[in-house]
Amino acid sequence: MRLAQKACIVTGGGSGIGRGIVEGFLREGARVVVADRNGAGAEETVRRASGNPGDAVAVTADVTRPTDVDRMVATCLQRFKAVDVLVNNAGIGKLGTVTELTEAAWDDVLNVNLKGPFLCSKRVVPEMLKAGRGKIINIASTAGIVASPGRAAYCASKAGLVMLTKAMALDYAAHGIQVNAICPGVVITGMTEASLEDPATRQEKIDKTPVGRLAWPEDIAPAAVYLASDESAFVTGHALIVDGGWSID
Repeated sequence: MRLAQKACIVTGGGSGIGRGIVEGFLREGARVVVADRNGAGAEETVRRASGNPGDAVAVTADVTRPTDVDRMVATCLQRFKAVDVLVNNAGIGKLGTVTELTEAAWDDVLNVNLKGPFLCSKRVVPEMLKAGRGKIINIASTAGIVASPGRAAYCASKAGLVMLTKAMALDYAAHGIQVNAICPGVVITGMTEASLEDPATRQEKIDKTPVGRLAWPEDIAPAAVYLASDESAFVTGHALIVDGGWSID
């Protein structure tokens, strides 16, 4: 029980990587606020959850809206009396080069993927400062380290999130707060399934992955458990790549 009684918030916890992280946290004894702008998805994650009744609670929240973020954090404080871990996982992706993307599409991606973690961290960090400890985990992407064609907004947002992670790690290390990122490769989720429907495209991505397969959310969750646990007390400002070797070359 590596996360026993730790009070955690996971944004985007209603599906995909977020749901996998919630399930991994609960198996390790955590108590989790499952936040998602899709309230039904958050409720479904809670229904699927293992652990004691009440260890997980769903909150409908859009991370780009400060009032929703305030309500999400207030729920964690009311139910669990602390915020020990924040996982900034909520994210979206829209394809397009800079000439193909509309300004609205650009803003949507940057607002969710970069402004969202900023707003959530801005609200949570004061609670962690009062406690003298805390863990913030930003779910970035290998696309924030190695560029991909036709994904200008997504790459920019995830690269920004990696650097936000490093900046926050410097700002709060002396206060007992560790800030790290996880950079997954291609993970099979509802968000990526459409792009993987074409067998040739899917096989191309598999061929580029040295371990010979694509990831599932369950492959990302253990990295989040480690970074949320006391075992990572001397790790901060790190972008942990979990991609089956995709980004090696």
